[in-house]
Amino acid sequence: MTAPAAIAEQDSLHEEDALGRAYDARLLRRLWRYVAPHRGQVVLTLVLVAPMFVLELAPAWIVKTGLDEVIAPGRVGSGGLDAAHAAGGSAAPAALGGLAHGPSWISPLVWLGVLYLAAMLASSALQFWQSLVMAKTGQLAMRSLRSEVFAHLTRLHLGFFDRMPVGRLVTRATNDVENVAEMFSAGVVALLTDVLKMFGFAVALFLVNARLALVTFLVVPLLAVAAIVFRLRIREAFRAVRVRIARINAMLQETVTGMKVVQLFTREARNQRDFAELNAAHRDAWIASIRYDAALFAVVEMAGSLTVAMIIWYGTGLAPAGVLYVFIDWMRRFFLPLRDLSAKYSVMQSSMASCERIFQLLDTEPAVRDAPAKDRAARSPHARGAVALENVWLAYAGENWVLKDVSLRVEPGERVALVGATGAGKTSVIKLLARFYDPGRGRVLLDGTDLRALPHAELRRRVALVQQDVFLFSGTIAENIGLGRPEIDAAAIERAARAVAAHDFITALPDGYDTHLHERGANLSVGQRQLLSFARALAHGADVLVLDEATSSIDTETEALIQKALRVLWQGKTALVIAHRLSTIQDVDRIHVLHHGRIVESGRHDELLARRGIYYRLYRLQYERQGPLAGGAGS
Repeated sequence: MTAPAAIAEQDSLHEEDALGRAYDARLLRRLWRYVAPHRGQVVLTLVLVAPMFVLELAPAWIVKTGLDEVIAPGRVGSGGLDAAHAAGGSAAPAALGGLAHGPSWISPLVWLGVLYLAAMLASSALQFWQSLVMAKTGQLAMRSLRSEVFAHLTRLHLGFFDRMPVGRLVTRATNDVENVAEMFSAGVVALLTDVLKMFGFAVALFLVNARLALVTFLVVPLLAVAAIVFRLRIREAFRAVRVRIARINAMLQETVTGMKVVQLFTREARNQRDFAELNAAHRDAWIASIRYDAALFAVVEMAGSLTVAMIIWYGTGLAPAGVLYVFIDWMRRFFLPLRDLSAKYSVMQSSMASCERIFQLLDTEPAVRDAPAKDRAARSPHARGAVALENVWLAYAGENWVLKDVSLRVEPGERVALVGATGAGKTSVIKLLARFYDPGRGRVLLDGTDLRALPHAELRRRVALVQQDVFLFSGTIAENIGLGRPEIDAAAIERAARAVAAHDFITALPDGYDTHLHERGANLSVGQRQLLSFARALAHGADVLVLDEATSSIDTETEALIQKALRVLWQGKTALVIAHRLSTIQDVDRIHVLHHGRIVESGRHDELLARRGIYYRLYRLQYERQGPLAGGAGS
């Protein structure tokens, strides 16, 4: 399968580009909870619509007054406002009708010019404040929504993140929230404002001259039909653009993440061809979208021009020149919202789809919940670190059991290892002990208490996990060891680093413990990152220490340091170790061998070799080139 085809198949599994309805009352009701604290600003935005509309009416009426009452009074009909009344129009507001009357020592045209300028400046100021208030309201509401999304992500069980791509989660808290915020500045409020203005212009035109307004609006039904048709076409074109950009993003992420492999296997040309194919598809989709958008714009412009022609053709002789100007100007403003209808419609669709995805995430309930206060076990003053699994079954999906009736016990201070082939279920045991998952059957106990009755905070304090893939935050080395806990001071951090043989390499760095780490500790070697993870586990003083392949990426020299440090790290702690490198666990108290999700062998290193079972075969596979096997078993 080619890369573009693979990406297309991936898109079909989980589309990020699905478009919903442009208006979904259910989603807007849920969204109102974040907007409600700022309802005053929403009301202000709507209140500003009325004065803004009046100020949009004013410029054309000022020009009309100048034409009909100052420049050419008495022409066309009986003159001025009386001609409009005689032609079937209604009386205009008195305030607008007297705009030409100013101080006698100022020319009427100068007075009208001042009024025109004042109206334009006031209109611009109100538009500025309305846009500012709308955008601010959206950002304030979205700050609350984004905070809730982030907080919800931190509460979800870790199993959720095993199956959910990180990029999609980042999109929820960034792009999707921004899409919803855009709805306030260019979406629902703008649409509502446009609809109110269009209705207002229609009413105002009928009040000025009903007969001319009826003729003028003959083209509007045809334009409405065209807008509906183009809306459907534009929706599909917009969806195609989103599909293509999603595939481009996936290709970019895959290429950048795997750049080492791309360059090692000289795939640059192949990846460039695949990207060019996706890029061309994106270009074509955009051209189709622009074509429909331009066609709608052209139709609206044609309708506007046709309307002007009808006003001039039918209105000449029916109404004064000023009234014709008013009709031409107000009809132009009436058609303006229709020009960017497709853009507003796309914003609303995108915002509704983003809302849907955000609320789907927020509706995701953690499969592993913190124990309710009423069901929590009392904190034991004599915590010792005894671990037990009782008839545990675990499946990640359906009845596909990865652990089958597993029972084991680790006494306080005991060191126990889990070994087995890949997929035997070793890491699944660790996930249960750290309560990343809950067992489907059976119980996991810490000092005799079911983990489901322990608060998460206490469990995380008592169980320290050192993983194969060490995660370090951007920050100093000291911050990565202490992780911001106030009780872990600089002295405790240094003691932990010395214990695991990390102090020497830390002090050799330019700034020592204050050395800033790059993203994920990229300026440290793999072994150094592992040593820091050991120091972190020791500094936090857990009762139970879990090592998940913690020495698999460490060279032989560093492994010797780690083995020495482990003796310090294990003192007084219960230790559970997973290791493929069997040389690191020969001195543990007991080894459990897992095979197909079951414990099939248990014992010390020498005992298991003597049985010549699965452990013997695993050991032989690792050391078959090194001569006779340890423990007296021949090769």
